[in-house]
Amino acid sequence: MQTKLERIADKSAHESRPVFTSLYHLLNEELLLQCHKELDGKKATGVDGITKEEYSQNLRENIRNLVKRLRNKAYKPKPTLRVYIPKANGKKRPLGIAVYEDKIVQLGLKKILEAVYEPKFQENMYGFRPKRDCHMAIKEMCISIVRKRINYVVDADIKGFFDHMSHEWTMKFVEYYIKDPNILWLIKKYLKAGVLEEGRYQTNEWGSAQGNIISPILANIYMHHVLVLWYKAYFEKRGTGMSFLVVYADDYLAGFEHKGEAKRYYEEMQIRLCKYGLELETSKSRLVEFGRYAKERRKRKGEGKPETFDFLGFTFYCGENQEGKFCVIPKTNGKRMRTKLKEMKQWLKNNRTKPLKEIMLILNRKLVGHYRYYGVTYNIPSLMKYHYYTTRLLYRWMNRRSQKKSYNWEEFKQMLDYYPLAYPKRYYNLYA
Repeated sequence: MQTKLERIADKSAHESRPVFTSLYHLLNEELLLQCHKELDGKKATGVDGITKEEYSQNLRENIRNLVKRLRNKAYKPKPTLRVYIPKANGKKRPLGIAVYEDKIVQLGLKKILEAVYEPKFQENMYGFRPKRDCHMAIKEMCISIVRKRINYVVDADIKGFFDHMSHEWTMKFVEYYIKDPNILWLIKKYLKAGVLEEGRYQTNEWGSAQGNIISPILANIYMHHVLVLWYKAYFEKRGTGMSFLVVYADDYLAGFEHKGEAKRYYEEMQIRLCKYGLELETSKSRLVEFGRYAKERRKRKGEGKPETFDFLGFTFYCGENQEGKFCVIPKTNGKRMRTKLKEMKQWLKNNRTKPLKEIMLILNRKLVGHYRYYGVTYNIPSLMKYHYYTTRLLYRWMNRRSQKKSYNWEEFKQMLDYYPLAYPKRYYNLYA
């Protein structure tokens, strides 16, 4: 099966306009069994409550029955269960949880779509792609600003991107390379499956539920056609100065040498998004004067320090390295920092009565997870701050394990000598 997908990817990579008319047969027992093995059995269950373990009890028969329904067009995806998780800004993000059987088919469909589209995606796209991550997107953005003559950054935010993707345009974009009517039928089935929220069923006229396995690849296809190819044609190739675009799913940044071109991009981008059913969150989007000469220019105009912008959980500043040369300085976003500390406080409060050894083991895993994401060049001070406040929170809640105070500060430090907290360190070099 892997060889067949590799042949599809090879054809897509070496033909300028490949057409795939027969892909549906790839959703066979072999591929779906492989998808079943890859899926995490600890994830939340959908509307039917069936777990991976329960589905595995009669696996072969379940997969054969699933393949039969797919071939006979009798397969019908169940509604997605909608839940909400808190965001750093205090709002809640809607997430969709599909039933386990739908997850199997979605993963198989995702593999097929990736084989076709991955070779066509541009190098500046980093979200939900194999061997790519957010740190690579941040690194390209920083290096582009430092090495190119970038003076202005367009900080843009799409309002509810996953909820406002047009079904009509999504299908047109998928059809650009895929002409197999059965694959198109299946994708449309998922888009129209609807959601179940607080016991009420709602049909889907727009969007693809964030959290569904198939949603990220559909989002990348959408952004590829709507934003990336448009930027490449009208600003990268025909632009009057240097520029860059970095995309991570629905988060993206563009930088320009000339203010006029940056303003044109900002204005035309809004028209472009509107054409495809999307809208810019104007309260979070702006044109920022940023770059090597921003400090000097703003000082001359009496406008104070250079502006900053946020991207993927960091706030970026104009700064200098140890040699006195211009560089982009990342810092953990203030809202993210407060949210993370609030979550840490709640976790320590809820788990303070557990054995100390268990608490310290899990706590260090949480700290290392935080360091691995935010541990980038020049951000060590933010990690130290997070470590410091976590230590204070730990001291506070260890002294609330009972009515009697457990530690004074000296005793607490002795405990930390025996169960040391993970110390901050840099995990990712943005300028290597």
